[in-house]
Amino acid sequence: MSTEEYRGTDLNWEDKPEEACGVFGVYSNDPDFDAAGLTYLGLYALQHRGQESAGIVVSNGNGFATHKDMGLVSTVFNKDILERLRGRIGIGHVRYSTTGSSLICNAQPLVARCSKGMLAVAHNGNLVNTEELRLKLESEGSVFQSTTDTEVIMNLIARYSKDTLEDSVIKAMQQLKGSFSLVLMTTDTLIGVRDPHGFRPLCLGQLDDAYIVASESCAFSSMGAHFVRDIQPGEVVVITKDGVQSHMLPPVKEKALCVFEYIYFARPDSNIDGLNVHLARKEMGRQLAKQFNKPADVVIPVPNTGLSTALGFSEASGIPYDIGLIKNTYIGRTFIQPSQSMRDLGVRIKLNPVEAVLRGKRVVIIDDTIVRGTTSGKIIKLLREAGAKEVHMCISAPPITHCCYYGIDTSVRKELIASSHSVEEICEYIGADSLTFLTLEGLKEAVSPKRELCLACFNGSYPVSVAEFDKYLLEE
Repeated sequence: MSTEEYRGTDLNWEDKPEEACGVFGVYSNDPDFDAAGLTYLGLYALQHRGQESAGIVVSNGNGFATHKDMGLVSTVFNKDILERLRGRIGIGHVRYSTTGSSLICNAQPLVARCSKGMLAVAHNGNLVNTEELRLKLESEGSVFQSTTDTEVIMNLIARYSKDTLEDSVIKAMQQLKGSFSLVLMTTDTLIGVRDPHGFRPLCLGQLDDAYIVASESCAFSSMGAHFVRDIQPGEVVVITKDGVQSHMLPPVKEKALCVFEYIYFARPDSNIDGLNVHLARKEMGRQLAKQFNKPADVVIPVPNTGLSTALGFSEASGIPYDIGLIKNTYIGRTFIQPSQSMRDLGVRIKLNPVEAVLRGKRVVIIDDTIVRGTTSGKIIKLLREAGAKEVHMCISAPPITHCCYYGIDTSVRKELIASSHSVEEICEYIGADSLTFLTLEGLKEAVSPKRELCLACFNGSYPVSVAEFDKYLLEE
């Protein structure tokens, strides 16, 4: 693909990999406990994991109350809605669509009635055998109302009508391939599940006598709860009036936490599998500084995920850190760009350069990824117009050369600029004076060499194999 052809793919200024979802669940034996209010706070803390839809389901011990809609948590819920959601058990979900379109019918949690009564499920991740399972279930009489893989999971659980809830969940989970961190609930039980590879994070917390399950530990600190532990890969945590019980799915050979949790997705104040995200990103910056060998006057981050990395880079290199770009936090993902001329101004609305910091300086700018390369070029142009003498871009991840099939929307492979262009070609395309990607070895060192990670986006080594037909479906 030529440079000019590649420029034609500039559809969205926010050229980032996108996460699938955030999940939250809470259980209390207190009949007056406000599960909806606490779930609302939890989803607010997890909003960065999905901005397309939000939903909450609660149980008072006898039945469910549900509310979900398209949009941010703050627009989907208000005081009146939350007051109508009365219950002591609750689960919630914020969504960015990967499998299943961005439609209200696909908003989660999903709710269904089965032989075990009412069941609600919220899912973070992406199954790679959805089509196979769905066709099998349909041939056996199952009916689907959405296009999500979450509904496939619900149907699998419902098949085991003669088993206990715990056994039904365990048997269903053993048929799933791909990534899944789940929260499930009946009228009297809360369950958290993490897939055997551990692709997506999930953790357990506690607030007084209530137990909480959430995608990230930052959800606990936002409500005064304390972190108990990470839910282990392959663990099924069952919470009832008798407390917390743990079951393990059959083990797999390879653990594979998605490394993008540390690079980009997770909030800096979260701890994932024993490692603080902020400190991991600072170490990525230190590793980047070892690779960088150009004279420079100032290091600036692309807000917000570049902040921690830029600090580490500055500390290791001795190049002063400063704020060179200000992010307009009031512009959401749905910012309307009504014409081509307005779309060209989109990055200027969201990011403003600080000329006093940049003018006449040799600038190192730190960002987390380059997917299509469109945003990076716009940012570099902003810096030059603000008077930067030189612009050296450093990326806290290796080049993304392969698609993800486990819940990250990284576009089809032909749209990944690094899959068909060299570093030098990308540097020329974005208009930088130099371009440095963190090496795979440096990334592993930053998050601990012994940590088992999924690095498929960088090296094409997929922990769970995907058939060519399924790859096509997932990419489309």
